[in-house]
Amino acid sequence: MPDTHNPHAEEAEARWAETDAYKESERRLSRYTPEQKAMAFHAQQRATELVIEAKRSGHAPESDEARAAAEACRLAIDEWFYPCDTQMHTKLADMYVADARFAEHYE
Repeated sequence: MPDTHNPHAEEAEARWAETDAYKESERRLSRYTPEQKAMAFHAQQRATELVIEAKRSGHAPESDEARAAAEACRLAIDEWFYPCDTQMHTKLADMYVADARFAEHYE
């Protein structure tokens, strides 16, 4: 069932509900306490803020700061939602670049 607090939840479910990553994320989230869910979303938000901070500070994508921010994002996904190795994370990054909504969010 999609998260009603996420405006993209229905789209995510429609696009990826049959994937292992989506199923694992739903499985994990269904088992978390409210406090664990808050921790998961806080970890994800903090990692996103690191990416935004790196971009606003003018760090090049290949800089140590940008790489550390990207790794924080990958680790938050991997720890709280679904296994996210570097290959999976690269695919996510490609999707973010291809979808203007992500660029708008990070700007």
